[in-house]
Amino acid sequence: MSTTTPATIDVEEVLAGLTLEEKAELLDGSDFWNTTPIERLGVPAVMVTDGPHGLRKQSGAADHVGLNDSVPATCFPPAAGLVSSWDPQLLRRVGVALGDECRAERVAVLLGPGVNMKRSPLNGRNFEYFSEDPLLAGELASGLVQGIQSRGVGTSLKHFAANNQETDRMTVSAEVDERTLREVYLPAFERVVTAAQPWTVMCSYNRINGVYASEDPWLLTDVLRGDWGYEGLVVSDWGATNVREAGVAAGMDLEMPSSSGAGTKRILDAVREGRLAEADVDRAARRVLELVAKAQPALTSPAEPFDVDAHHALAREAATAAAVLLKNEDGILPLAPTGGRVAVIGEFARTPRYQGAGSSQVNPTRLDAALDALTAALPDREVVFAPAFEVEAEEADPALVAEAVAAARDAEVVLLFLGLPASYESEGYDRAHMDLPAQQVALVDAIADANPNVAVVLSNGSVVTLDPWQDRVKGLLEAWLGGQAGGAAIADLLTGAAEPSGRLGETIPVRYEDNPTIGNFPGEQGRVRYGEGLLIGYRWYDAHRLPVAYPFGHGLGYTTFAHEDLAVTVEADGAAPRVVVEATVRNTGSRRGTETVQVYVADPAATVFRPDQELRGFARTTLEPGASERVRIELDARAFAYWDVSRGRFVVEGGAFEIRVGASSRDVRASATIELTGEELLPPLAPDSTVQAWLDHPRAGAWVRERIADHPFGGMLFDPTHGEMMRAIPLVRIARFPGSPVSESEIDDAVARFGA
Repeated sequence: MSTTTPATIDVEEVLAGLTLEEKAELLDGSDFWNTTPIERLGVPAVMVTDGPHGLRKQSGAADHVGLNDSVPATCFPPAAGLVSSWDPQLLRRVGVALGDECRAERVAVLLGPGVNMKRSPLNGRNFEYFSEDPLLAGELASGLVQGIQSRGVGTSLKHFAANNQETDRMTVSAEVDERTLREVYLPAFERVVTAAQPWTVMCSYNRINGVYASEDPWLLTDVLRGDWGYEGLVVSDWGATNVREAGVAAGMDLEMPSSSGAGTKRILDAVREGRLAEADVDRAARRVLELVAKAQPALTSPAEPFDVDAHHALAREAATAAAVLLKNEDGILPLAPTGGRVAVIGEFARTPRYQGAGSSQVNPTRLDAALDALTAALPDREVVFAPAFEVEAEEADPALVAEAVAAARDAEVVLLFLGLPASYESEGYDRAHMDLPAQQVALVDAIADANPNVAVVLSNGSVVTLDPWQDRVKGLLEAWLGGQAGGAAIADLLTGAAEPSGRLGETIPVRYEDNPTIGNFPGEQGRVRYGEGLLIGYRWYDAHRLPVAYPFGHGLGYTTFAHEDLAVTVEADGAAPRVVVEATVRNTGSRRGTETVQVYVADPAATVFRPDQELRGFARTTLEPGASERVRIELDARAFAYWDVSRGRFVVEGGAFEIRVGASSRDVRASATIELTGEELLPPLAPDSTVQAWLDHPRAGAWVRERIADHPFGGMLFDPTHGEMMRAIPLVRIARFPGSPVSESEIDDAVARFGA
């Protein structure tokens, strides 16, 4: 056949011309970041490289954990910050910028975003994940993926699945029941796959219920492709491949990085020995070719440099939207443009911590420090600085503390910059505790003793313990890891040049011991049991009526909002209900601001256990003082459904549902109750179903009652003292009792009549 050019790859033609050896070679990387070319047939290699909040294309020797330099790129806030925007459109714009930077560097696929749930506050990689809630994570990640891929650059949705810790991440088995997987740990992946079709999905290192994700046909084929209709390629996490031929059969197409031929040999040996079908190799090779072909238009078009200034401005906008104003007593913020001395205290103000550690480290095109930005933003106020501590030191420096206290004592207001050192949170290991360094906590007391007007700015990728030290300060701004423009964004927020609009994408507990994973994190003897089941994040704190430092969805601004005139309309009922929630949002303050309206659904009388409430929709609106807007949020069937293990699908059970609308999970402003018919959910019957299950069946129940009417067994089954115990016996066992009113054969006939 004729050699094709890189821009016009005919996948089927190339596949037909490949030898078995070449097909197997395609399923392995050629080095750390590139696929394998087949030069004979004009198939080029394409580069994939790390993200997800900025391009990390290494310019020298390649490695996976960020040890070597990479080309300059815009460092946007990591996911822990971006999620607080609750703004999928902003994420889409960030994605477009990331796509353009990938095009400029001839990168085919950016590895991200990560949508694993924040199960424990100690997960060392929480900075790279969005939320404890799958709807919020899925919606924002979908926006990012759509933005990147709109530029002809692929993404890699990761880490699929149940990768919720760094301890033993290569081998640990996450022991999770199917309902919990389907309702908590898989829906964010599902939402991105169905809404955005990422070019690749990256399987995780860990095992799930004993099976490595890289060779799990249920995960990679049955769920991902069968249930969700995924069309792209599955790539291993770097070094996640276990038994290569088992991975090919399961649906894991591309091994990265290069196995130096080991994977290719295993595939060829397995085919020749009849342990792996060549059709499986063809299927995986086709997906690799499709990925390469999809990347060619962007890779072969003229390279265009990206607009460094515009992307930095977007990073500043994103960092501003990401910050969450948690507390603002006495209106300490925003700072007035004129007035007394402002003391800026804390090394983080001068030396920003702006991203996480590990494989996502970006070499920024520039870097804003909050100290410089504040000095520029307050030309008519004296701004003094004291570093107060060395970031990575565990012990306080008395001289630095004394200098900071002196600066605070003479100031009108103190801006105290605290946060986690880089060594506290990273890919590769989990956090040892949830606290700030002890010297920083002691510093709060020392500064507050010198001056009562203190506002704290936090720089951290994971939640930290705030109590009791937060009682000593009047203001608290959670700035997360703000990316390269985070310093300027902080200044904008502190001075009122920008309005705080961030809302928490995760709960901040009062103390670590309150979190759902106590006793079940990070596991033992190679297994971690997800014993909290459905109850992660706010679901847990609600179920246990636990106080929290700040609830999921919380965030203040410099204005206030009212939620009025709630209306809930059932537009479609039955097995696929559609409900519309409308409310009027009014700006009741004196400044322009943005409100995020959150809709939670509660199912108070379900026949299965359900969380007290779950986020099912949200919308943002920006309003001038006194202005109002009617917000409309549509809820589909999944907003009311649960995973029915016996049926193997999501179902909507009829009954009453409460719709709650508010500004956080614990700030409900209005609620309404609706009735849904749902679908007919006849309980499945088998001979060993309990008597109670038979009685509950709308048709079989009448048959059982007829058989036991006027029979001594009827009295036993409905005896007020012992009847409950008797009704818990499987009906087939009752048939074996002496004098039973039913026989085993009659039960078999009834199962056939009434449905299994």
